[in-house]
Parts: sequence; structure tokens; C-alpha cells
Amino acid sequence: MTISSLTPRPLIAGNWKMNGLTEALDQARAVAAALDAKPVGARVAICPPSTLLHRLAQILEGSTVLTGGQDCHPQVCGPHTGDVSAPMLVDAGATLVILGHSERREAHGETSALVATKVGAALAAGLEPIVCVGESLAQREAGLAVALVTAQVRDSLPAALAGQAFAVAYEPIWAIGTGRTATVADIEAMHAAIRAQLAAMFGEAGKTPPILYGGSVKADNAVEILGAAEVGGALVGGASLKASDFLAIIAAA
Repeated sequence: MTISSLTPRPLIAGNWKMNGLTEALDQARAVAAALDAKPVGARVAICPPSTLLHRLAQILEGSTVLTGGQDCHPQVCGPHTGDVSAPMLVDAGATLVILGHSERREAHGETSALVATKVGAALAAGLEPIVCVGESLAQREAGLAVALVTAQVRDSLPAALAGQAFAVAYEPIWAIGTGRTATVADIEAMHAAIRAQLAAMFGEAGKTPPILYGGSVKADNAVEILGAAEVGGALVGGASLKASDFLAIIAAA
């Protein structure tokens, strides 16, 4: 990876989204067993639906694979039917949490200001946030991609992140689950803009958080994507649901 030597180990995180019943835990077991047998340089995490989180954490205990949540409420507790708080994720065994995913921003109307509040809640509970940003196809074609994404970074990341472990995940909305993938040149340009924004916000500390790429990352394109400048890992959707596919991406890191 052509990133700073000061950058932490690459992070490959699997986002299972709203997929997975009990039998899906076998895929996680297979991933953990393979990585225990042949360790890799990257950090690896699986973020299952909340119904599987506690069982997954128990299965992965003692392995190198981390467990994460897919969202958290900004409040610790209260009358929020159907929501999960950051302390609840920690109690279930999570060490990371995905926040601000485009599917949350679009389907649930989440603003960057709300995402920033959730990031603060995650930090307070001891979770490492993976904060997602990305533009739509219409926004890219209108020439607004860089301005929009850097604004999302600025408005989604609170000052409290300074000196804390976190990652930013760039996911062009038009490449999520569509089979389309941004070109390496597109990825490098956006990641460079995100890095510049992080440095402007956090100074030297902004030069180290990994910037992940997400958007139809698969075994056959992982080597090229993960070899791009300022790509510090991947946020993997559908390809993380099957152990063999996910392991191939992990190996590329």
C-alpha cells in the first residue's frame, strides 16, 4: 500500500448489512480459522446485523477478527424503540461501529450533524468509528463530488476524534451493490482530498487514520484498489458474506 509509514495497519471490514441468520456464523468461523492458521498484516473486522452480534463476538473470542456494529443511537438509553446504543454494542462484544453509511443517510435521512453526534457517542463508549462518506452519480456528474465528500468529512467528524482511533470509508453511492467500481484514478483523487481535509482538521494526527474504499470491492479488483495511493483498507459489502470471497480480499491487503 502506497500510504504513509505512520499509517496504522490496513483495515478490512465486512459489512453484512441486513443479511445473515444463524447459519451465517459458519462463514465467520471459517474466516477466523483461516486467519488463525495463516495470519495477515491487515486488521480484519466483521459487522453483522445486531441479532448476530453477541453470538459472533463469542465465536470470534480469542481470534484476530474484530466485531463491529452497523450503527448506534446518539443516546446511551431511553425511549428509542428499535434502536441500539453504543454501550449496548460494547456489551454485545463490539469494538468498532460503522456510522453514516449512505444507506443510513439516504433511507433514514441522517445528516452529517447527526453522524457527528453518533461518533461522539461511539467514542464515549470506547468504540472505534468507521465514518462513511460518498457522493451520488448525479453529484459526481455535476462536478460536486469532491466538495460534497470533503464537506461530509468536515461535518461528520467531531473534534473529539483528535488523537483517537478511527477510519473514514469513502463509498461512492453509485458503486455500492451495482457492480460498478470507481477507477483507481477516481479513488486516488478522492482519497487525497479526504486526507487533505483530515490534515486540515486534525493536523499531524489527521495523516494517520486509514481511509477505506468501499463500493463493489471483490476478489478480482481488490489488489488494484488496495494498491492505490492513500487506500488504507476496504469496507466490503456483499463479498464479505462468503468466507472464501472475503478471505481473497483480505489476502490482497
